[in-house]
Amino acid sequence: MRHSAYLTHTFVAVAIAAAVVPAHALDGRVVAVLDGDTITVLDADHLQHRIRIAAIDAPEKRQPFGNAAKESLSRLAYGRQAVARCKKQRDRYEREVCAVFVENRDVGLEQIRSGLAWWYRDYAREQPVDERASYESAEAAAKDAHRGLWREEHPTPPWVWRKQMRSGQAAPT
Repeated sequence: MRHSAYLTHTFVAVAIAAAVVPAHALDGRVVAVLDGDTITVLDADHLQHRIRIAAIDAPEKRQPFGNAAKESLSRLAYGRQAVARCKKQRDRYEREVCAVFVENRDVGLEQIRSGLAWWYRDYAREQPVDERASYESAEAAAKDAHRGLWREEHPTPPWVWRKQMRSGQAAPT
């Protein structure tokens, strides 16, 4: 019985560590900004990596603040060296999902602070606890200060907007 309990505790510890430790990390230069939460990084081997910034969701290009979100991410990252800490291999669009850091700044967190991205709570469990708290706090502060998309009384989250577009419930803006 004692051996079984030890194995259970060991399994749980390994599972927790795996959830927090990135699957892989990559360094490179940001060579493209596709929208407010997607970039392309060119690594030292001249391989391009399309990266979806983890734990945020920025307005789509045709949504209000979509262009502002892309411009903000461009100012933060374009042409700069970045470190991407990737937690899972690929999303359904074949992008690597990673926390991205430029000059030791978490660009996802900066997008939220600027009011140009939502904290994507559906994926909060994939974040370390302290990072979750930072993202939640940054979103609340942006909302309270009416920064970026929070200037609107009821901004439409991108995941809702995409669903409406697929079902034909809303006209593109």
